[in-house]
Amino acid sequence: MKRTLTAVGVTAAAALILAGCASEPAAEGGDDVVVTYSNFISAGGNEENLDLIVEAFEVENPGITIDVTTLPYADYFTTLQTDLAAGTIADVVDTNYDFFPQLAASGALAPLEVSNPGAYRESLLDAYSVDGVSYGLPSSFSAVVLYYNADLFDQAGLEYPSADWTWDDERAAAEAITALGDGIWGSHQPVSFYEFYKVLEQNGESFLTADGTAVAFNTPGGIEAAEWLTSKSGTVMPTIEQGQGSPDFDTNLFVEGKLGMMHTGIWVFGAVADVPFAWDIAVEPDNGTQASAVFSNAVGVSANAESIEAATLWAEFLTSSQTMVDVRLDSGWELPPISDEAQLAVYLEKGSPANRQAVFDSLDGIALTPLVENGQQEMQDIITEELIEAQAGRKSVADALASAEERINAVIGG
Repeated sequence: MKRTLTAVGVTAAAALILAGCASEPAAEGGDDVVVTYSNFISAGGNEENLDLIVEAFEVENPGITIDVTTLPYADYFTTLQTDLAAGTIADVVDTNYDFFPQLAASGALAPLEVSNPGAYRESLLDAYSVDGVSYGLPSSFSAVVLYYNADLFDQAGLEYPSADWTWDDERAAAEAITALGDGIWGSHQPVSFYEFYKVLEQNGESFLTADGTAVAFNTPGGIEAAEWLTSKSGTVMPTIEQGQGSPDFDTNLFVEGKLGMMHTGIWVFGAVADVPFAWDIAVEPDNGTQASAVFSNAVGVSANAESIEAATLWAEFLTSSQTMVDVRLDSGWELPPISDEAQLAVYLEKGSPANRQAVFDSLDGIALTPLVENGQQEMQDIITEELIEAQAGRKSVADALASAEERINAVIGG
């Protein structure tokens, strides 16, 4: 995942950032330093895992205390934007690949002197750099894969999914499993921006033009990709009226043994670990081009932190320490962003799913989130809204993409 982001406004804010670098070192004069940390990564079940990392850091760094605030993902970025506007962000803040350009462009982050850049997977470290300077440290990454219920495949007399599966293979299997009846569905794939840009690339198309100034999806190949995504509804996947699209709908259906396949992230491993049937994962099928969605999170250090030195120490410990690696691998809490493949090999031996190698195989061809300088959220909302109109049958796919093209270009300046 080789990508270096250029965020507008970072250079102009250099004076502010460099001034922030003059913060007092940690615990100067014997005074304790409190580093505030605002996060979403631990929300929803990993709070105790984060506590373990905090406790280990404080033992290794006496005089530095980490004050943690945890917010649900749904609320986190709204709160962070409010804090940015008020100039009150925490000393260390969570971000992700999508929000990082806006955060970096705000001038709120300090440039980081990374003590051991080789500890990180290079592509992930680059993703949070601007003009070769790190303004964030990757904290985790995860991939979207194809989950499948092996028992349903057996009942339908089907071979299990493999890394060379195509859309046609998935469609045929989904139809056979749906035909089993009794409220069983063959496949589930969300109808959304995040799925659409991925299936575009799986079909050899792109969401944006090369210069990122206009959309590029309103093509015959783009229409084909949108039809692949929306046509599952009511055929091999429940409709919106039947609950599709509601939170955790696909996971719950899978856990109940009523779903043959679902496209979702490795963060669901824990939720399906104890189901009473055999299951596994595979690299997502494509239509000629492997393109898996890979998501990463990161942390940045505020230019106005009480002690940038102490905040940076915490940021590096949180993202590259042995404690972090152990906690993440032991708990299945996404994957650590480290470069040491030997350490990551332990992940392959953690039990279900058996084919954990598919997580790493998915990195062989990835689809990065399309990013624009202005109107990112509006762009995402528009394409999701138009695709749902097509899914519901209120518009043709061609009309939905034509409308999305016009609306998005007006927002992003294309």
